[in-house]
Amino acid sequence: MNQNVNADRLFLGSCFALITTAFSFAIRAGILPQLGEEFGLSAEELGFINSMWFYGFPIAMIVGGLVYHTVGPRIIMMVAFIMHTLGIIMTIYSGGYTGLLISTLFIGIGNGCTEAACNPMIADSYAGLKMNKMLSRFHMWFPGGIVLGSLVSLAMTKMDLGWQAQIWIIMIPTLIYAYLFWGQAFPKAKVEGATSLSENFRGMLNPLFIFIFLFMALTAISEFGPQQWTAIILSKSGAEPLLILALVTGLMAVGRFFAGPVIGRFGQTGVLLGSAIFTTLGIYLFSSVTGPMAYVAAIFFALGVCYFWPTMLGFVAEKVPLSGALGLSLVGGMGMFSTAIFQPIIGGWIDDHRATFATQGLSGDALELAAGQATLLNMTTFPIILVVAFTVLLFWVRSRKDKGLHGLPESEVMQQPQL
Repeated sequence: MNQNVNADRLFLGSCFALITTAFSFAIRAGILPQLGEEFGLSAEELGFINSMWFYGFPIAMIVGGLVYHTVGPRIIMMVAFIMHTLGIIMTIYSGGYTGLLISTLFIGIGNGCTEAACNPMIADSYAGLKMNKMLSRFHMWFPGGIVLGSLVSLAMTKMDLGWQAQIWIIMIPTLIYAYLFWGQAFPKAKVEGATSLSENFRGMLNPLFIFIFLFMALTAISEFGPQQWTAIILSKSGAEPLLILALVTGLMAVGRFFAGPVIGRFGQTGVLLGSAIFTTLGIYLFSSVTGPMAYVAAIFFALGVCYFWPTMLGFVAEKVPLSGALGLSLVGGMGMFSTAIFQPIIGGWIDDHRATFATQGLSGDALELAAGQATLLNMTTFPIILVVAFTVLLFWVRSRKDKGLHGLPESEVMQQPQL
């Protein structure tokens, strides 16, 4: 651990920054119907507003990764605070479509800055299994924050509190993380050369990095694809979509809290392979069951996707440390770009299946259910590819003489005691 750095306080501040990200995701989703009604916005316009959240995120992550070792995490988190604050205030006083577009972009940039600063900061503050554990516990607060934000939005809506009051709630974790980061010393890079962009790019030529970078696109859409379309796809299945979302995100938060022992037992590659298998089973069950069995599908799906994002980042931090903060930001950015790119593709699948089943005489709820389940069956393609890819990765990592960050192959790292 770096000298004179209060790693635990920085970690707590990082968690509240990620809660801000999760609240912005959940609360803005919860107030979409109110925004559409108040400003007379179409579904397409609301969709473009949502897309600003996803595009601002990776743009800020990539830029933040490029300048991380030049300006440091302190400056990046200051930009995050400014963007979050501006985005919240501009949303409340937006006055219409254009203002909402800009404010959502600002919030997305704030969220991307959070990831760009906090992922490498946590990776530099801890080592070994503890680094993997703390990265997973950090990312626990995205699904955990979505659960909290969704409950807050639902409760405030039931109490007839306006959408403006709900947006103000996002300022609470924003102010808390600003206080926790204020005046703190931040860690330096653990690996010599990791602060040089030329060395970062050289490190990213590592085949392991290229592999993770490319397949991050599929792990991200395997996680966010089904979740983003839950309400539309499962609305006619006999299950309550909001309960499905709450169950999935709640289990993800719990799973990430206990990620340290899981990764210690199975290793990063073993966890990634297991995640792909459980995700495939979960999405397949979603595509074929109705009623209470949909909640069983949600359990399999949550157990699958909960470890994807933090384990992919932990793999890069441990196995390709020379890629530095830029490498972590590019991998995370790939995940968010993938999510944005695949959304209209999934929407097109739904439209195509609706048209196909309509010609077969289906209509109403039966049509919606058939189209939704057929679309979910299409989505199993993503994790099925990952099962094959991570099987290859498992044998690749175990067979090569790569000593990694700690001078140990993964099979030996797995035997180290939990910190």
